[in-house]
Amino acid sequence: MTESGTAAQVPQPIYLTPENGLTAAEVEERHKSGLSNTANSRTSRSVVEILRANIFTRFNAILGVMFGIVVVVGEFRDALFGLVLVANAAIGILQELRSKVTLDRLSVLNAPFIRVMRSGVEIEIPAAELVLDDLIALKSGDQVPADGLLLSVEALEVDESLLTGEADALEKSAGGYLLSGSIVVAGSGVFQATAVGESAYAHRLANEVRRFALVRSEIVDGVNRILKFVTIGLFIVGPLLFWNQLRNPTDEADGVKAALVGAVAGVVGMVPEGLVLLTSLAFGIAAVTLARRKVLVQELPAIEVLARVDVVCIDKTGTLTEGSVALERLEILPGASESLVANALAALAADESANATLLAVRDAFPNNSEWERDAYVAFSSSRKWSATSFRGQGAWWLGAPEMLLSDATHPARRLADEIAYTGSRVLALLHAESGEIGDSVSESASAVALVILEEQVRPDAAETLAYFTAQGVGLKIISGDNPLTVAAVARRVGVEVDEAYDARNLPSLESEIADVLERHSVFGRVSPEQKQAMVSALQSKGRVVAMTGDGVNDALAIKRADIGVAMGSGAPATRAVAKIVLLDGRFDRLPGVVAEGRRVIANVERVSNLFVSKTTYAALIAIAVIVLAVPYPFLPRHLTIVSTITIGLPAFFMALAPNAQIYRPGFVRRVLKFAIPAGTAATITVLTTYLFARSQGMNLTQERTLATLSLVVVGLWILTLLARPLTRGRYLLLLVLVALLLVGAAVPFMSSFFAIEFVSITAVLETILISAVGCCVLEVWWRVRGDA
Repeated sequence: MTESGTAAQVPQPIYLTPENGLTAAEVEERHKSGLSNTANSRTSRSVVEILRANIFTRFNAILGVMFGIVVVVGEFRDALFGLVLVANAAIGILQELRSKVTLDRLSVLNAPFIRVMRSGVEIEIPAAELVLDDLIALKSGDQVPADGLLLSVEALEVDESLLTGEADALEKSAGGYLLSGSIVVAGSGVFQATAVGESAYAHRLANEVRRFALVRSEIVDGVNRILKFVTIGLFIVGPLLFWNQLRNPTDEADGVKAALVGAVAGVVGMVPEGLVLLTSLAFGIAAVTLARRKVLVQELPAIEVLARVDVVCIDKTGTLTEGSVALERLEILPGASESLVANALAALAADESANATLLAVRDAFPNNSEWERDAYVAFSSSRKWSATSFRGQGAWWLGAPEMLLSDATHPARRLADEIAYTGSRVLALLHAESGEIGDSVSESASAVALVILEEQVRPDAAETLAYFTAQGVGLKIISGDNPLTVAAVARRVGVEVDEAYDARNLPSLESEIADVLERHSVFGRVSPEQKQAMVSALQSKGRVVAMTGDGVNDALAIKRADIGVAMGSGAPATRAVAKIVLLDGRFDRLPGVVAEGRRVIANVERVSNLFVSKTTYAALIAIAVIVLAVPYPFLPRHLTIVSTITIGLPAFFMALAPNAQIYRPGFVRRVLKFAIPAGTAATITVLTTYLFARSQGMNLTQERTLATLSLVVVGLWILTLLARPLTRGRYLLLLVLVALLLVGAAVPFMSSFFAIEFVSITAVLETILISAVGCCVLEVWWRVRGDA
């Protein structure tokens, strides 16, 4: 297609830059005037945003108000939860700052570079250092860094689909306009930047793929749903609890004060204050861990998404293979001149924007000829060939044999297929003495040679594919190469396949494409648009799709996939739209990313079970107290003990512990399925202990002490259920938690500070007995539900 009318969207140049480009003084002047390509593109939130996100939260506001109430009307000892509040915020801030430093440093390695003409010299600079009126050179695979006016082109074609949705590549001519964010798919050109940075048409596209962002994920959505219900419950139960405590005062002298303290205790108990912190902490630490392995996570929940993937679409070249190619040999066809073929290949490879294939040809045939180029049609992933005419030397075509030689019975075509079956890449070279080149091959063109190229399979490819197969993840190998070559490479990496599906026969309807994908796993001659369509077809069947690749022809599919993975050596456009970039290009990094994602999902679920169990029993106890019209069985400081020993400390270790649990859908359902029964059992056990203590004529402090002991015992048992299998380290953690409880009870200062008063050993033993019954009920329930 010819270029679209984008002139109205691109500012006209006020200053026409000379061919030598801007001078150093002109560049400096534009930097000082703020006319550079800096556009707030970040891999992480700013320091101010980090502080705001960790301090000004919904539950921090609720707990802050509760803290103020206790400080004003109660004792400071009952405001200890405020210290936990501060500690949570501090840990979250420090960890995210640490993650920010690591990710920002790593993102520099992934930053795009561009070629500009300055003071008569072409230099390479980071895209962010581009200034208004710079002259930028483009070649295939580049992502346009700014809006601008084209000054010269050579068979330039760009893809604007990421901006406009237009699927077809657009031919561009001198005097035309370019939009930032579009992708060069063929040819080369030079343009003058007329809008940079925030003024550029598509700066938000470049920003969005590099910015810290919690994109949609089951874990984040699930936690937010839980927090929404908890917030509603707080505003219902809190006032009712205050009214009940006011109606049944524990301190006749100051009923309002005692009622407020009791209500605060109930509200504080219901708040899962560390859940959001530990969820963010798990994502952040996973990102830092992967960063150390040269894996850049551009959107943190991408770690989780990859763990949920059930289909991986893999591009062959640059992913299964090394990406670099070498000329294996040249097959001169009957009737052709070897010297003429050699000169033609040398002239064709002299292209300034040569791709990896032409670079391999150039290494074998240095350009010693004086052939003058007359016309040129650039290679594109859709055509699968390029064409050049030389003055006095006729027209030449180089590309895929099956695209240039439509007759499958042609001797050159049959020979090409035989060679491709061995796994080598094959190109056909055609020549016509005269004739113009265009969108089709001249009928007078004849095949003169076959160019056989060799690719090296990545040594880690077979092992990585075997890992995904063992994990039950489907594999789809999709490539623009000859189906015979793709099938041969697939067999070399352990994929059992007789022949690859030729995507030229792929239907256009999404439902029919999905049916083909169900029957076949290896595909050849796939166009960029077909790769995107195949990803969409898999998603239409409810599959979670990952797409890996390195070429510009993979960019559309990588953008469309649930999780896009790009090689660090890939095209700038491809790296820009990927959520994960393997900076060192090692395909075997992917299993490690999956493992981190599974660890995050499984551990956040464990932690959520703890916090939601606490919220459940706190809410049920508050409701029971309202119905029974009795004093609330805890002071806020008692719940600080319970939360620290049974929730806070162990949850921190559980969020960061190794965990190889395979992903299962239904996060919220499973959390509630655990937390509601566990919280109910804890409520019944604590209330039984509390009411039994009240029947024995104890004072309120003694009653609350026994209720606290009972809740700690049951809480620790809930912890043991979630921590299984119990390793040596987990046994040690449980022993430390029990030791902390004993210290708090036995040391006079601690027992006085926390209002711990045991009436007798007998009462303690009776409390432990009641709690043991509750633990037995939990154990039986756990085993019956099949999670033991």
